[in-house]
Amino acid sequence: MLDDMFNAKSVAVIGASQTKGKIGYDLMISLLNFYKGNIVPVNPKGGKVLGIPVYTSIKEYGPVDVAVIVIPAQLVPATVEECAETGIKNLIVISAGFKEVNAVGAELEKQIVEICKNYDINLVGPNCLGIMDTYNDMNASFASEIASKGKIAFMTQSGAIMSVILDYADKHNIGFSRIISLGNKAGVNEDDCLENFMEDENTEVITAYLEGVVDGTGFIEVCRKASKIKPIVLIKSGTTTKGSEAVTSHTGTIAGSEAAYEAAFSKCGILRATSLEEMMDFSRALTLFPLPSGNRIAIVTNAGGPGIMTTDAVIDDGLELAILSSETKEKLKNGLPESASVKNPVDVLGDASPDRCAFAMDIVLKDPNVDGIIYLVTPQSVTDIKGCARVAVKYATKSKKPVLCSFFGGTRCAYAERVLDEEKVPNYLYPKTAVKTLKALYDYNIIKNKEYPISPQFNVNKDAVRNIIGNAKNKGIYTLGLESIDILKAYGIPTVRTAITKTIDETLKSAEEIGFPLVMKIVATQISHKYDVGGIKLNLKNTEEVKAAYEDMMTNIPIKEPEAKIEGVQLQKMLTGGMEVIIGMVQDPTFGPMLMFGLGGIYVEIFKDVKFVIAPINEIEAKDMITGIKTYKLLEGARGDKAKDIESIAQIILRISQLAIDFPEINEFEINPLMVFNSRDGALAVDMRLILKK
Repeated sequence: MLDDMFNAKSVAVIGASQTKGKIGYDLMISLLNFYKGNIVPVNPKGGKVLGIPVYTSIKEYGPVDVAVIVIPAQLVPATVEECAETGIKNLIVISAGFKEVNAVGAELEKQIVEICKNYDINLVGPNCLGIMDTYNDMNASFASEIASKGKIAFMTQSGAIMSVILDYADKHNIGFSRIISLGNKAGVNEDDCLENFMEDENTEVITAYLEGVVDGTGFIEVCRKASKIKPIVLIKSGTTTKGSEAVTSHTGTIAGSEAAYEAAFSKCGILRATSLEEMMDFSRALTLFPLPSGNRIAIVTNAGGPGIMTTDAVIDDGLELAILSSETKEKLKNGLPESASVKNPVDVLGDASPDRCAFAMDIVLKDPNVDGIIYLVTPQSVTDIKGCARVAVKYATKSKKPVLCSFFGGTRCAYAERVLDEEKVPNYLYPKTAVKTLKALYDYNIIKNKEYPISPQFNVNKDAVRNIIGNAKNKGIYTLGLESIDILKAYGIPTVRTAITKTIDETLKSAEEIGFPLVMKIVATQISHKYDVGGIKLNLKNTEEVKAAYEDMMTNIPIKEPEAKIEGVQLQKMLTGGMEVIIGMVQDPTFGPMLMFGLGGIYVEIFKDVKFVIAPINEIEAKDMITGIKTYKLLEGARGDKAKDIESIAQIILRISQLAIDFPEINEFEINPLMVFNSRDGALAVDMRLILKK
């Protein structure tokens, strides 16, 4: 859809200016410096701009492949209409003053969007910096210089970030294929760019700076498709947690925009960078180095201490320190000084010459137990920095395994950086950065080969759930507790034997039927934390204790919660020998239903040790949710305890996933606790809470 824009043979600048300092002048300069296509300046004043005759309107000239608009916001709708009537299909509105400013600007933006939709026009912006295609020598932006040719495509929601990246790339000799500033994303958005970059033959790596996503479901779908072909390295800003509106469950309280984006990125194969520098480190490496077949890393260094630091970084990032073969160690022992270390990290000593470094690199790279190397050099008194840098270039550019270099120092290492930059080989000043970048290469190898199984569909009773929800809405009830436990039953989720009673006689009768010991809970929609008001009584062993518990609740809770409408009590069989876990769901405004799993009790209350995944999910994702929490070992059976029934938890998570997709009117949902028993003994839902959208 965007190829005609990036490959444009003619570009009109509407608002072209002869006055230095105006964006219309800078745009003309940007195009004239490199672009070989036809440049059409448009300005109602006519005359000439930089020696080129100016047309008073676009209609006077006729259609072009791309029109770049840089005029006051209030004039843009009429100009867009002119472009549409002229037959132009690609517009870049650089002008600001739209929805990012005020309601008047938002109305102007709405008008140009309507026109573009009616005429099937690609709209970039408004409030953007423009676009570049280095292979078309086109700089249709007011960035001062066009980027050098490379294999990285970049989209950004911030024009300033585009300027920063261009300047950074120029310093480090990094090239790009295509760059686009999205601005307000009134038309073209991240999904459109991903589709285009994925198909562009000059792009090998897709990078992005985003502040938000327009269509969460579409974004996940296109990222899954694109990431199988090309790596996607992305920065998402605005990572602070925003509380969802009217959330009262643990799930809703813990969840926020950051949790949703993290879950979405994990689901669709994105490599997330935490800074612009990290984004460029990852993307540059992905265009230069082969992907490691595994995570076994060797370190070749001329310094013991930094080698240990790098070892720590390898382990901390989830990689493994390669165990060198006996043959490798024997060869190293025969060719290195006696005091050198032939174990990993391989320390060639501070007086190592470039030849000694090359010898060690050559031997270690041939070891089948090694998947990648960190080549770490420090500037000691006898170190030939330039010579060691040439060794780095040789192996980094020719090896079939990734070799990442870290010349760790300052002034003297600048010599090495110049040698490396000339050959477009990155230097990672800090070894930890090299390790993190190597981890990105390893992660992408996993992403590239990842399969996405279809989510299972269970035979469930949707009509029963539809009726429960419909009846609640008809009564004006939007928060449901255990009175809606039939929703769980309708979706095949096992529940503890339960009864809800309204009188003492009903309570005593149900207690005898369920059997002792029992748990009694108050039923009152307005009371969220039953424990705090004495609304939960445990281990009731006989009818006398049941009667006393009932009378205590009916006497004291109205005093503590005078506004609460008490509807009765709920009786459950007292369960023993299980472990409490929590399964929740909250609707994210961007990505839809987001599932949560964690251990119950203090683990969710205090530590917030939970894992989020965007629904729908498959069996692999359900298992990953369970194993992804820090306290998973407790479920495995720590300290001699028996392992819990992980399979039962996974199946219940999958059924909740289907429920969330089937009924988007459910805003929040939580089983807390789900009591999970020993392996093959199953799990039972004990308590639940459901909140409908109003």
